[in-house]
Amino acid sequence: MHATMRPFDTLRSAAQYVRRFRNHTFVVKLGGELLDDPVLRRGVCAQLALLWSFSMPLVIVHGGGVGLDNLCKKLGLPIQKVAGRRITPPDVLQAAQMTFKGQLQMDFLGDLEAEGLPAVGLSGLDGGILKAQKRPPMAVDGQVVDFGMVGDVTSVDVSLIKHLIEGGYVPVIAPFSVDEGGQVLNTNADTVATEIAIALKAEKLFFMLKVPGLLSDPANPHSLVPFADLGRLTELEESGAIKDGMRPKIAATRKALALGVASVHFVSGVLPDALLTEVFTNEGSGTMITTASAS
Repeated sequence: MHATMRPFDTLRSAAQYVRRFRNHTFVVKLGGELLDDPVLRRGVCAQLALLWSFSMPLVIVHGGGVGLDNLCKKLGLPIQKVAGRRITPPDVLQAAQMTFKGQLQMDFLGDLEAEGLPAVGLSGLDGGILKAQKRPPMAVDGQVVDFGMVGDVTSVDVSLIKHLIEGGYVPVIAPFSVDEGGQVLNTNADTVATEIAIALKAEKLFFMLKVPGLLSDPANPHSLVPFADLGRLTELEESGAIKDGMRPKIAATRKALALGVASVHFVSGVLPDALLTEVFTNEGSGTMITTASAS
């Protein structure tokens, strides 16, 4: 071995983060663009397994928009989105249930199990996790939009999630909620992850993306913003850098930070070990967002 090589320096460096975050819950949201790609999905699962092996409790929330779009195309159903949020008539809601709680979640659970994670597939209906009311028509970008069978969360009960975590399991949650009359409602996955993170008093909330993180120029993947506070988010919004599907994530970020989540992270699900780099190094790999400015 070369005299200048110190093979355990990396472990010593990571150990400080293991001690800091052990037994602190992380909520991780993955979109369908990652889950629909078997190679990317397995890479993310391997990283999640390593975090869990270091006694960092995980709650995973998944979307499935790409798979739902593909099924809607096959069925001849409309694909409509406003400000990054899907319009969900009853037939699209049925397609969403088939997608999110069907093969997509099953494949995801299989890969998690293959990495040694004892995953439990759920939705917001299980154990009454997410209660909601149907979203009324509302003004968005100067137009009145009826989002259809979409739920706005009214209450969160994380008793089942806590019970599973205490039992050593990893809850994997599809983005549905239920109203007082028992009607199932589609609910934005970013919102679901945020509401659960707040209710659990999570240490960190991660949004895993196909891009490296939050970009100051969405057309330039090299324009990564490594750190942002609320003021910087406002600047990015005003510049037009926040648009489409990023808008719900920024709204979710603001709410999570306001209600007790210590930090929110936008991290690549494509770059190798990006999630681990974000957790175990000072430099990170994506974007870390907190209420305070960097010192």
